[in-house]
Amino acid sequence: MATTRKASAVWDGDLLSGAGKVTLDSSGIGTYPVSWPARSAEPNGVTSPEELIAAAHSTCFAMAFSNGLAKAGTPPTQLRTSAEVDFQPGVGITEIRLNVSGEVPGMSPEDFAVAAENAKANCPVSQALKAVPIFLTVN
Repeated sequence: MATTRKASAVWDGDLLSGAGKVTLDSSGIGTYPVSWPARSAEPNGVTSPEELIAAAHSTCFAMAFSNGLAKAGTPPTQLRTSAEVDFQPGVGITEIRLNVSGEVPGMSPEDFAVAAENAKANCPVSQALKAVPIFLTVN
């Protein structure tokens, strides 16, 4: 069964001096401020599309990795993932870095790294973002 999730944004003013808000409509968990300075310089308590992509990617990757490990008979005790999304004004999103560490009883570090690469390749968000170089670091 397919699902659809929704978010919406309202922007006031021009790009450089304006600001907006993004609302997570499906979950209803909040509305968050967005601005060009938060995207192109320091966040200062304001989010950006890249931060939202990083949140989605780190979560999707953790879910895909957890599922792959469980299907292989080695369910994880815990996975810790993070994502960093680089944005270059005038160019766009230039790179994504995923980082993962975790505990998987009975799994060697080498097998953990292979399983993590497989999860990166098959994560639906990775698939959606494959136009951008995605690098994985396993700790």
